Amino acid sequence: MNPQDELDALVKLFPNEQRLFERAEHVSSASLPEPYKSLLAHYHHMTVTMEEYHKTSVDVTVLDQRLDGNIYSRQILLSKSGTDDVVQFGIVRFNFDYVTQAVKDEILAGEIPLGRVLINHNVLRHVDLGAVLRITAGPGLSKVMKIEPGQVTYGRLATIFCNQQPAIDLLEVSSPLL
Repeated sequence: MNPQDELDALVKLFPNEQRLFERAEHVSSASLPEPYKSLLAHYHHMTVTMEEYHKTSVDVTVLDQRLDGNIYSRQILLSKSGTDDVVQFGIVRFNFDYVTQAVKDEILAGEIPLGRVLINHNVLRHVDLGAVLRITAGPGLSKVMKIEPGQVTYGRLATIFCNQQPAIDLLEVSSPLL
């Protein structure tokens, strides 16, 4: 699937009357300015990357979620622990067929970021970076991330393989840092 189709598929999971993005364009990893290049162009969990960059643990807030059979989707924010300081917006689509009931239960509880759950349960995983995106915030993203409409930031599309199966599709958008 091309990056625009994957982005559209994830965004359509949570229809919103306010458009998330004014624009989202696929860009090369090499063209990303720092610190976005270090934050997004890698094969690691964003939870750990954000914690290292911001020098604090992160909390998850589930904005919306749905469960269709064994496919779970959620729209989230990651914030600096104990604050309302948003560091990331995300949309996740997770096929629970590839994890244990304990992992599924902890993810459904919505209290711990996804990456931390997988790490804590020692799920064999590999992160496949699909594309990096230059994003211009629309009214929907501006509202949830508490940023100005039209502000530019960067994000990525990725797939996490759990136990060698493509289990999780992700859209992860960093808060503007420049």
